[in-house]
Amino acid sequence: MSQIRKVVIPVAGLGTRFLPATKAVPKEMLPVVDTPAIQYVVEEAVAAGLTDVLMITGRNKGAIEDHFDDVAELTAALEAKGDADRIARVRRSTELADVHFVRQGAPLGLGHAVGRAREHVGGEAFAVQLGDDLIDSANPLLPDMIATQEHLGGSVIALMEVPREQISLYGSAVVEPADPVPGTTFPVHRVTGLVEKPAPEEAPSTLAAIGRYVLHPAVFDVLDRTAPGHGGEIQLTDALATLAGMPASEGGGVHGVVFSGKRYDTGDRLDYLKAVVQLALERPDLGPPLREWLAEHLAE
Repeated sequence: MSQIRKVVIPVAGLGTRFLPATKAVPKEMLPVVDTPAIQYVVEEAVAAGLTDVLMITGRNKGAIEDHFDDVAELTAALEAKGDADRIARVRRSTELADVHFVRQGAPLGLGHAVGRAREHVGGEAFAVQLGDDLIDSANPLLPDMIATQEHLGGSVIALMEVPREQISLYGSAVVEPADPVPGTTFPVHRVTGLVEKPAPEEAPSTLAAIGRYVLHPAVFDVLDRTAPGHGGEIQLTDALATLAGMPASEGGGVHGVVFSGKRYDTGDRLDYLKAVVQLALERPDLGPPLREWLAEHLAE
């Protein structure tokens, strides 16, 4: 059984791509069918054995804390109606994991947000999930990443092939072949370099770093001495590039797990809509009537 139990989820972003919906509602609380996007992320972590969750929050994110808290009056109202199904769904978010919160304090980038987890994480390896990325539960990614970190040490990032014209939205990885990791599904590469959001013609590859990481605690010292990079922010990608060149004895070395399952970027409006439709189609209570309506609508 894995010894990694802690996961850090940065949720301090403003969600400007979804304005005006996110003017008063955190983007992580936008519903994907009838469940907030952030709950899918926590459920993914729990399914991989990560039950100690630290969320790095900011202003106007109180709704996230409320969602993972108990709401006695709501439960009482549902009990009075005898609605056991909805009671179970309400309680699920409260009982999922041990969820903690800490403020980022300043919008200084993903690297800065991860650095705020040092006191909670301590000297353990830990996972990081970005709240914008939903990974389809049919093709779990975190278990392979955890197994890779425990087998090879250092840090592990999730990689995915993207069209070259889209690589400027991601960190681009320079990789070399690596031996397979026993018991895993997805290919593993050794990462020798990372470039944050390069121009398509300058990108070293079309392997993009997506929002899943399993990090050695050496990352904290590296982040402390990482200067602001792209966008004037402290980039986790820059810290990982440094770790890739460090010796294993100092917590260095980075490997990439190349994911080929379904992923939705719920920070993108079109991908968000795709996620809603896809997950609704998979639901036995919604899928059949929605599929029928879609067929009729598209025929028109």
